Amino acid sequence: MSAVLTEKRGHALWITINRPDKRNALNKEVIAGIRAGWREAHADRDMRVVVLTAAGEKSFCAGGDLQPGAGFAFDLSQPNIDYADMLREVQASTLPSIARINGACMAGGIGLACMTDMAIAADHANFGLPEVKIGLFPMQVLSLLQSIVPRRIVREWCLTGEPFGANEALHAGLLNHVVAASELDVKTQGLVDRLVDKSPTALRRGKYAMRTLSSMSFEEGIAYAEGQIALLAMTEDAKEGLASFNQKRTPVWTGR
Repeated sequence: MSAVLTEKRGHALWITINRPDKRNALNKEVIAGIRAGWREAHADRDMRVVVLTAAGEKSFCAGGDLQPGAGFAFDLSQPNIDYADMLREVQASTLPSIARINGACMAGGIGLACMTDMAIAADHANFGLPEVKIGLFPMQVLSLLQSIVPRRIVREWCLTGEPFGANEALHAGLLNHVVAASELDVKTQGLVDRLVDKSPTALRRGKYAMRTLSSMSFEEGIAYAEGQIALLAMTEDAKEGLASFNQKRTPVWTGR
């Protein structure tokens, strides 16, 4: 049985962690499968969004698999860690992405939620960064979490290790939406639909620009942005968008 499944649904590629009997915990196969899924989406120009979810209704991802030899091990001779490389790869992605959180989202699972652009959770989902309870700390998750959630909330979550619910995660900014479990698929598909009808070129270049601007000062950022908007205006999609607006018709995007 594959640890990760991929499925094309229209212009969206769905990546599903498929270890429900292990609470969809992360191991080398899961991390490799998620990375392969993102690469598959990028290789297919028909794909315009990635949805990351998990099998079952109880767990989205319990974090690293803590069973002996199961995945929570490090090769100290290597400078990089597989999980960190996955975060790097997804952060560099120019495709919009959504986390569909169908259940418990713990430890490294929160990192999966953070690495996507948007996150939707079922209202029964619970969250937590319990690493301090086993003598560890959510080091890699922090690299993304601190830019999403206010600092004092992050510190409480990390230092106490106590769980929190979906509504608290929503109010803290970790999630975009919380819905009843029965509405999770409808809400996710609705967000997908609101993405796939937009210009693929604008989304790609926009995501690239947002990531680049995040590390710039205002003066650096505005200088970069004024060049980017000029480049974007010369693309086929921008010309089609303006033409369709003036002709009062639905645009036909080429993604160029």
